[in-house]
Amino acid sequence: MTHSLRAPLLFAFVAALFILEGTTDAWIFSGSWNTALGILNMALISAIMALGVNLQWGYAGLFNIGVMGFVALGGLATVLVSMPPAPGAWAAGGAWRILLGLVIGAATVVAVALMRQRMAKGRARMVVTLGMLVVGFFLYRSVFDGGVEFVESITPAATGHIGGLNPGGAENYRDWGWLTLVAWPVGGLIAAGAAWIIGKTALGLRSDYLAIATLGIAEIVIAIMKNEDWLARGVKNVIGLPRPVPYEVDLQADPAFAERAADWGMQVTEASTLFVKLNYMMLFTVVLVVLLVLAQLAYNSPWGRMMRAIRDNEVAAEAMGKDVTARHLQIFILGSAICGIAGAMMTTLDGQLTPSSYQPLRYTFLIWVMVIVGGSGNNFGAILGGFLIYWLWIQVEPIGQWLSQVMTSGLAEDNWFRIRMTDAAAHMRLFSMGLVLLLVLRFSPKGLLPEK
Repeated sequence: MTHSLRAPLLFAFVAALFILEGTTDAWIFSGSWNTALGILNMALISAIMALGVNLQWGYAGLFNIGVMGFVALGGLATVLVSMPPAPGAWAAGGAWRILLGLVIGAATVVAVALMRQRMAKGRARMVVTLGMLVVGFFLYRSVFDGGVEFVESITPAATGHIGGLNPGGAENYRDWGWLTLVAWPVGGLIAAGAAWIIGKTALGLRSDYLAIATLGIAEIVIAIMKNEDWLARGVKNVIGLPRPVPYEVDLQADPAFAERAADWGMQVTEASTLFVKLNYMMLFTVVLVVLLVLAQLAYNSPWGRMMRAIRDNEVAAEAMGKDVTARHLQIFILGSAICGIAGAMMTTLDGQLTPSSYQPLRYTFLIWVMVIVGGSGNNFGAILGGFLIYWLWIQVEPIGQWLSQVMTSGLAEDNWFRIRMTDAAAHMRLFSMGLVLLLVLRFSPKGLLPEK
């Protein structure tokens, strides 16, 4: 099968899976468009994450397994932009002290870096560095800790954090739901800033050490989000995020919408849920298409050819005058920014920020499976992998239940083997993802849609 024919057939196959999910109530399919659109919306977000990882690995060969950290930073941006300021956190100066402390900490690091550039190596530079770090640390903590203690003491059961930039206040902040759209690029910017800091320190490492470093830094990001309550309530979560689409309850209370739902032959509850999910689907599709177009333009540009040349042979590219480290930092920032945008979109879809839910299994391993199965180096392959693998991730459990019922249909209800197989169906996801990955690597090592 030619490459030009394979791509549309595979995308048509994946589209058929989602259509069957919405229309067919048999075997593993639910026959519910609500379920199909729910899976599709998360698949769109997963495809964007896969596109970001493909930029780093497929374009430049950077082995980043800290995807989870950048996704989490994007989710944090949604809270910091779209939520209203927490009552009292700014009035008495607590939040200002936190910001001042962070500025002092950053200024200390910058001052030390500038000093080390100007002073000659030796014992004097080491002593001055140590002195500046100690003084800056104690100054930072003296300002920062007081602000944190004050903010976290303000109605900790309800807020206890600084909140965001939404001007609507506690009563009307949901009227500013469009701010969540602003939070998506802001999430990309925050993830890009973190990627610049990480890249400046870690991109000089060999690929396996880079993977370890990025995973460790991602865990540090999650640990900060879980423990710093002043930032986003930690493990107490932030709920009730505003949305850029209508609320179901508002649609159900609208007589005109109820009349249209009746004309469609649907209950108003079902119609409102479908309407909201369709709105999300259109927003997510627009973002995916824009990012895909930009990624394809970059891929076919001289810059893209240079990145692939660096990926294939760093020594030869460096001998031709290319700044390999700078280009690696560039692509690392771009890929991380895309993951941050996807993280902000996912938090918007969920309507809450739950730091404990960011697990490497879901936000790193699964995204890498999408890229490898779809075809690293091919943007369309990464997107195909995002749709296919996320559909499988959701459906392998009902597939496992169906298989266990078929295999044990002749046994009694209380048979130990039948009970064991039924219980094991819930754990089919990891086995299935590993099996799919092995089969693809065995029969199509470059993925379902290999790079040309």
